[in-house]
Amino acid sequence: MTQLENFDNFNSNGEKVYPAEANGHVLEPPVHKFRQALPQFLAVGAKNLLLLTFGTSLGFSTILIPVLRNNEDIIEVTKEELTWISSLNLFLVPIGCLVSGPISQTFGRKRTMMMATIPFILAWILFYYANNSTMLFVSLAITGLTGGLLEAPVMTYVAEITQPKYRGMLSATSTMSVILGVFIQMLTGSFVSWRTTALINILYPVLCFCALCFVPESPYWLANKGRMADAESSLCWLRGWTKPVFVKEEFQQISELVKSVKANININSKLKGLQHYHNKNFYVPFILVAITFFVSTFNGSSTLQTYSVEIFEGLHAPIDKYTATAFLGLTEFIACVVCSFVIHFTGKRKLTFFSVGGTFFCFLFAAIYGYLIKNNQIDTSDYTWLPTTLMIGSAFFSHVGIRLIPWVLSGEVFSSQVRGTATGIAGSLFYIFGFIANKIYDYMVDTLTLPGTFLCNACVNFGGVIVLYFILPETEGRTLKEIEEHYSGIQKLKHRPKKEKLASKEKWAATNPTPINDDIESKI
Repeated sequence: MTQLENFDNFNSNGEKVYPAEANGHVLEPPVHKFRQALPQFLAVGAKNLLLLTFGTSLGFSTILIPVLRNNEDIIEVTKEELTWISSLNLFLVPIGCLVSGPISQTFGRKRTMMMATIPFILAWILFYYANNSTMLFVSLAITGLTGGLLEAPVMTYVAEITQPKYRGMLSATSTMSVILGVFIQMLTGSFVSWRTTALINILYPVLCFCALCFVPESPYWLANKGRMADAESSLCWLRGWTKPVFVKEEFQQISELVKSVKANININSKLKGLQHYHNKNFYVPFILVAITFFVSTFNGSSTLQTYSVEIFEGLHAPIDKYTATAFLGLTEFIACVVCSFVIHFTGKRKLTFFSVGGTFFCFLFAAIYGYLIKNNQIDTSDYTWLPTTLMIGSAFFSHVGIRLIPWVLSGEVFSSQVRGTATGIAGSLFYIFGFIANKIYDYMVDTLTLPGTFLCNACVNFGGVIVLYFILPETEGRTLKEIEEHYSGIQKLKHRPKKEKLASKEKWAATNPTPINDDIESKI
């Protein structure tokens, strides 16, 4: 009889134990690594369907604005209203973020995500029947507020259900899913009208709701609510549909962490928690994340994504402007996939400089090309392919690094005491910057011309390379504890750890506090 077949052992207290722990320790789960990883990928994949839905709402303006600007629909809008259509949803995302933490903490990560699918469905129905600008604004407002509502549950869910060896890769898929949603809009909009696209978009939140029904709630949230049996069952599901004995050690760590957090909560805990926001290990990494978000937004990639149809038309692209936009979206998605796989090997610093540097040269050459055309110094018929190539190239360079890395950094550089709230605040900056960039784009083109706008984008990239060279540490392969000690002044992160040291670091990372430690999340 094998070790797994004999279940007749008892401990000194007369309690039944599995042979796997009869010798005083717990063995590894008797499942293949693929089976152990699969449920984590499935759970994150279900969550990513919601981010894909949010991505479709971000990309919808790309196909809507050209139609409205050219008066190709019954809805009449002014230029000022067009600028709001391009940016209103981004403006409202931070407002949704304010209630994201408390709602997620009250109802749970999974249930909050399921509830978020309902307003998305309502918004797409309103888009389809819209016959005036007010209905468009209401629909955009719903998608923006709901997008902000996703901030806490989607970010903490990944951190709380995954093992450290998969956490980095699966975290990077969040932005990749949003970009995939944007690409789907660009692709769909090149074949059907914007109203039909809105109708098709109802399918994605419906699929997401169904997928979330089959994945478990976060074991950390369940344990925090005192539902220990459900938490253990959730952990067993996430670790390969295994038995409780094989997750005993990790489950005990979760239980102890939850108990220690609750033990520290008292009437003044909120005020005490605010003290952490005055420390160096909060405001220094916050400045870093804010700068990376600023560069990733104002380097031209945000406005290119929103106004791609009009930009390609203005550059006299040799192919249909909607087809070119679809290629742009595909390029962004491919770049995100590449980033997710290569970041582990290159590290964040090298990938950031490659990304920002490549984006700088693309926009610089595009600006030079535009000025040469304006002054009639070149024959455009011989170079019609060049500006289109440069725009698609800038999309690749920006999304292979700087568009994703700020999100990864925001989940790493903050201390465990403030991670949940600080990550939400930092994420809000991205949408505020995106709102500003899209809102002023039309006015910049009117004032500076399109080549002048490209030159401003190039300057942001150039400044980004210089600033990030001095303030961006290499966090890839480092534990959260080492990163926290770096910003606390205990040790410096100068080089990536050697491969043979990663195993011991990962073992420590398995017990590192997750965003649940940020108790302010439930008190905003």
